[in-house]
Amino acid sequence: MRIIFMGTPDFSVPVLDALVESGHEIAAVYCQPPRPAGRGKKDRPAPVHARAADLGLEVRHPVSLKGEEEQGAFAGLNADVAVVVAYGLILPQAILDAPRHGCLNIHASLLPRWRGAAPIHRAIMAGDAETGVCIMQMEAGLDTGPVLLREATAISAEETTAQLHDRLSEMGAGLIVEALRRLPELTPEVQPGDGVTYAEKIDKAEAQIDWSRPAAEVDRKIRGLSPFPGAWCEIEGQRVKLLASRIAEGQGVPGEVLDDALTVACGAGAVQLLRLQRAGKSAQDPDVFLRGFPVPKGRRL
Repeated sequence: MRIIFMGTPDFSVPVLDALVESGHEIAAVYCQPPRPAGRGKKDRPAPVHARAADLGLEVRHPVSLKGEEEQGAFAGLNADVAVVVAYGLILPQAILDAPRHGCLNIHASLLPRWRGAAPIHRAIMAGDAETGVCIMQMEAGLDTGPVLLREATAISAEETTAQLHDRLSEMGAGLIVEALRRLPELTPEVQPGDGVTYAEKIDKAEAQIDWSRPAAEVDRKIRGLSPFPGAWCEIEGQRVKLLASRIAEGQGVPGEVLDDALTVACGAGAVQLLRLQRAGKSAQDPDVFLRGFPVPKGRRL
């Protein structure tokens, strides 16, 4: 099929690779424009932009798709379908209607649960037992379109957003290839009205840990916000990111360090911190972290 690919971050790259490897013709790749990054704040192309350039594909990065000129250029590609995954721009109706088979979105949740910007983070933070990927026929509403295919996967007890992100990206790549192969025979399934939830964009203000909360909630926040923006607490006046954790045995005053392995008491139960990062340092396991930054038993975080 002749495909327009629309995606921007790392999550989208395996999907682009899968489409190319499956023999589809990529008419053009749309992504967000290069942004200032790094210490020098030089413009850096998005991961999809960089990968598409490596593959010798045409890359377009308009700041908007609302203008008639951009819409005409899009329609002029004469695509069979557009595949959209974490693109970052709202698609006007003229864009949705341009390809012969419309626009298909790869969404990292089991719709209608977790429509919106941060479905992976929110699924972990809410304690969901499973999540998955949906291939959705796009329409004007926010993730409201009918679903063509879906695949579920369990969320493991110690899984972080980074780990689940990578698994769902690979799942999405496989599922879109299957959807395109079976497109003529697939029946769109209208999303039910019950069970709709919204995955609001992650706000950095959410990231500070409140040790008075139950251990299960603290653990989910740490894992759900890893690696970005990273849950944090203060230790000896320094902000430390907490990037991995697990539920542990123990009781104490909330925030109290209970042992020499960074088990910390919560409002109910305790969590053990498994990955930490001080400002200006790389992420470290607890034993390495403690060698350079001792946190004795009984200390309050």
